[in-house]
Amino acid sequence: MMKKRDFLHASAAVVGMALLSRYLPWRSDDMATANNEFEIEKTEAEWRKTLTPEQFRVLRQHGTERARTSPLDKQYGKGTYVCAGCGLPLFTSETKFDSGTGWPSFFTPIEGAIATSVDKSLFMTRVEVHCRRCGGHLGHVFEDGPKPTGKRYCMNGVAMNFISS
Repeated sequence: MMKKRDFLHASAAVVGMALLSRYLPWRSDDMATANNEFEIEKTEAEWRKTLTPEQFRVLRQHGTERARTSPLDKQYGKGTYVCAGCGLPLFTSETKFDSGTGWPSFFTPIEGAIATSVDKSLFMTRVEVHCRRCGGHLGHVFEDGPKPTGKRYCMNGVAMNFISS
C-alpha cells in the first residue's frame, strides 16, 4: 500500500514536471512544422534578431506562454490578429471569444492563414496550429468551442500582434 509520503513525493514530481514543461524543448518528431518548407524561411540567428526571446521560444520552439499573461487575452477591440513572426493576418476580432482559459481564443481562422499538424508532445496528442507562411507555432485547436464551428483555437498571445481597424 502506498504511504502518504510516497503519494506526496509522486504528486510533487507530477506538479514539478507540469511547471517545468513550459521551459523544456519537448517536441515531437511528428510535429510537421519542423520538417516543412515555408514561404518565409530564416536561420535561427535571423529569427532571434527579429523576435523577442519569448516570441522565439513560442513561435520557433513550440513553447507556451503562461496563461493570463497576454494583453491580447482581454483585447476585444475591432481589428486583426497577425503572426508576430511574419505579419500574416490570422484571425479577426469577429471570431474572438472569451474561453476562460487565459489565452486568446477564436472559433475560426482567416481562410488559408493557418496549417495544422499532429503534436504528440507532453504525453498527449493534440492538433498544433501554426502560421501557414512562416511555420511559427501559434497554439492548439480543440473541439470544445462555440457555434458555429465548435472549435476553440487557443492561441499564444505572444505569437500574434493586434492591428486595430
